[in-house]
Amino acid sequence: MNKKDFRVLVKYCFLKGKNTVEGKTSLNSEFPDTAPGKSTIKDRNAKFRRGETSTEVGEHNGHPKELVTEGNIKKSTK
Repeated sequence: MNKKDFRVLVKYCFLKGKNTVEGKTSLNSEFPDTAPGKSTIKDRNAKFRRGETSTEVGEHNGHPKELVTEGNIKKSTK
């Protein structure tokens, strides 16, 4: 399963009222080798409690991706 599938399953467990440990136990019983870690489930549950209900990967804060070109290299060395 991919990460998006697991985000949906974590959301399902959250909506069923399961806490982090119960969600982890449930996912481990079905997907023992590939289930996400406890901290991942904890972080997703915290986002769901804050009202961030999307399971899509959103924008990330930080340095924007740029294409490394000769022009960019010249700009940074000036």
